Amino acid sequence: MKATGLIVEYNPFHNGHLHHLEQAKVKTNADCLIACMSGNFLQRGEPALVDKFHRAKMAIDQGVDLVIELPYLYAVQHSDLFSLGAVKILNELTVDYLIFGSEAGEIDSFQSLFHTYMQNKGTFNTQLKKKLAEGLSFPKANQQAFELISVDKETDMVDLTKPNNILGFSYLKAIAETNSSIKIDTIARKQSDYHDETLTTPIASATSIRKTIKEQNKLSAPTNLALPINSHQYLESYKKSAGIWHSWEAYFPFLQFRVLTESKEELAQIQGVDEGLEYALIQSAHKARSFTEWIDLLKSKRYTYTRLQRMFVHLLTNTSKDTISRLHQQESIVCMRLLGMSEQGKRYLNHTKKIRSAPVYTQLRKELPDLMKLDERATDVYYLPIALDKRQKLRAQEFSAPYYKKSR
Repeated sequence: MKATGLIVEYNPFHNGHLHHLEQAKVKTNADCLIACMSGNFLQRGEPALVDKFHRAKMAIDQGVDLVIELPYLYAVQHSDLFSLGAVKILNELTVDYLIFGSEAGEIDSFQSLFHTYMQNKGTFNTQLKKKLAEGLSFPKANQQAFELISVDKETDMVDLTKPNNILGFSYLKAIAETNSSIKIDTIARKQSDYHDETLTTPIASATSIRKTIKEQNKLSAPTNLALPINSHQYLESYKKSAGIWHSWEAYFPFLQFRVLTESKEELAQIQGVDEGLEYALIQSAHKARSFTEWIDLLKSKRYTYTRLQRMFVHLLTNTSKDTISRLHQQESIVCMRLLGMSEQGKRYLNHTKKIRSAPVYTQLRKELPDLMKLDERATDVYYLPIALDKRQKLRAQEFSAPYYKKSR
């Protein structure tokens, strides 16, 4: 059986995602589509609009065959670590292809840039450190370092200020780092840019969809235009079950409490609290009246919104630098969490059972690897803003069998 991997967040699953998976299947003639999907907290440091279980159902209903959770250890990290974790999982599942969406839209420019990077890796790393020392944010420092090592600006350059291009290049690096045999290709994003905030077309950015939903606190005609009907239904179902769609503002009191009751030394142990940021955290916590205001007080040339949001996720989940370092010392993914599958996905798991080295977990157990204990803690924190009776019912999903969709 031929399998194609997709590295996704589906926050929420929209028409652009549907185009991606349909084109990926056509491009690779895959028998099985496998999505490695972030859990309840995402790569750019945000709580997902709805939980991982509802997002997995959206994906399976629209044609994905397996949804495997990308562990928190990798999900809430910069692009290189995010990509490394996802590629490790896809390697374990012996996928043949990785297809990603990008602003560039063709793989040759990525391959050319990667070749240049490998030939000039030492110079690149030196330039990157220099640019970071000058106070540039990582995305800008990264782009400028690439510009300095590129010989042919026409063929070597991919716009690495674009988020999907950044991730795509990181996937190439992760495949090389893991000595993977996975073949990689890309599909151009259609219509909307990743950061577009205005929802006007059937294929819209997830940013614009979330912004519209949060502003209106309901699903409206524009959001319905951009979403498959099942995504609409699962969004409504989650709101009914939880009472909310998740956003950072719901966690503001918990974060403020943590910062104002921890010492500077304790805050400095949290992943992402670097370079004396604990002092600014405490000072700003006394002034901020909302999460949005708080992050605006901290934003600077060096500290981007994304970097700060990731720090806040780690603060919320009490994830220390020592924990992240210890878990990253493990040489490979030690487990995989199955969130959903189709009948074809079940066949694929059976087909690859004898050649997989990592176990597949279908639900939480009493004894869990440390990697999954971190995911369990993140889930508990994710549900905190929800009323207790609703929270307990949603938490029970952790102990239920994965979503299974039989063929029609």
